[in-house]
Amino acid sequence: MTPPLPARRIACARCLRPQATCLCALARPIDHRTEVLVLQHPQEQRQAKNSLALLRLSLAHCDVVVGERFAPEALQALLQRLGRETRLLYPDVPAAPAPPAPMPAADAPLRLVVIDATWRKSLRMVLEHPALAALPRLSLDAPPPTRYRTIRAARRADQVSTLEATVHALAMLEGPSFDAAPLLDAFGQFVTSVAARRQPRQAEKPADC
Repeated sequence: MTPPLPARRIACARCLRPQATCLCALARPIDHRTEVLVLQHPQEQRQAKNSLALLRLSLAHCDVVVGERFAPEALQALLQRLGRETRLLYPDVPAAPAPPAPMPAADAPLRLVVIDATWRKSLRMVLEHPALAALPRLSLDAPPPTRYRTIRAARRADQVSTLEATVHALAMLEGPSFDAAPLLDAFGQFVTSVAARRQPRQAEKPADC
């Protein structure tokens, strides 16, 4: 007799996560002027520790596109919006130096492009897409310590989660009118809940002999 198929976990229709780990109660709706476009690497979509779902639920103007390689015409259409200046949230690194560009005017409508991927994969995406590499950059100078290290290792001291990086960037661009505290607090609760779920599994592992 054919064994029954395992029951599928029911996902929340809003945050798309299993109902046991639904993020909707943590969402903190935040209004902002800057449009946010997140290019998410497909592998990040399957990460339970990924912070993007909470960011997408909370920001009023946030689009997420999943992909690793984009056709030039399709990418150009994603990056540019009529009447808005586009900035790539990415550091100036030797492997992918930032092109020279003036800072946008204080009241200029902006579109902020964010890459949601590991450091190695994000660098590859920039190097493989000339349209991304050519964008004027916005980088975070000495961001506050990340809360992410509790659940996800980082190779660089200045690496933060996608949510934290985007929130800090919006605060830089929009000034005091953008209140980052509620969303960062919600992110802290998310990290705590993920860490708590991992503890029982770690406790079940046999000790080294």
